[in-house]
Amino acid sequence: MTAHPDRTAEGVWDLTVATPIGRIKAVVEFRRRDGVLTGVASGAGEDVPLRDIAVDGTLVTWKQSVTKPLRLNLAFAVDVRGDTLEGTSRAGRLPASKVTGTRRTTPARTSE
Repeated sequence: MTAHPDRTAEGVWDLTVATPIGRIKAVVEFRRRDGVLTGVASGAGEDVPLRDIAVDGTLVTWKQSVTKPLRLNLAFAVDVRGDTLEGTSRAGRLPASKVTGTRRTTPARTSE
């Protein structure tokens, strides 16, 4: 079953970015608000908003700024296939870092 194109990225994702200084773990959440895809990334003790989010088929791109471990402006481009994604993150002129991720599944709510 293929996800609806507008819903490709929605959800909470556990990401791993393989950088030259080691693997960095982050959580990214994409949510639709008033028909617009928004997002926030959490990791290294900070939450940062995602900018310029775009979905083109299975390709999802966005930008974000971080201050930890270094102050960087990052540009992500990932291919979403079901509940997994793979792509790259680039910080300016630095070499691209490999990004992988898994969408969290929300357990069914039970009434108590």
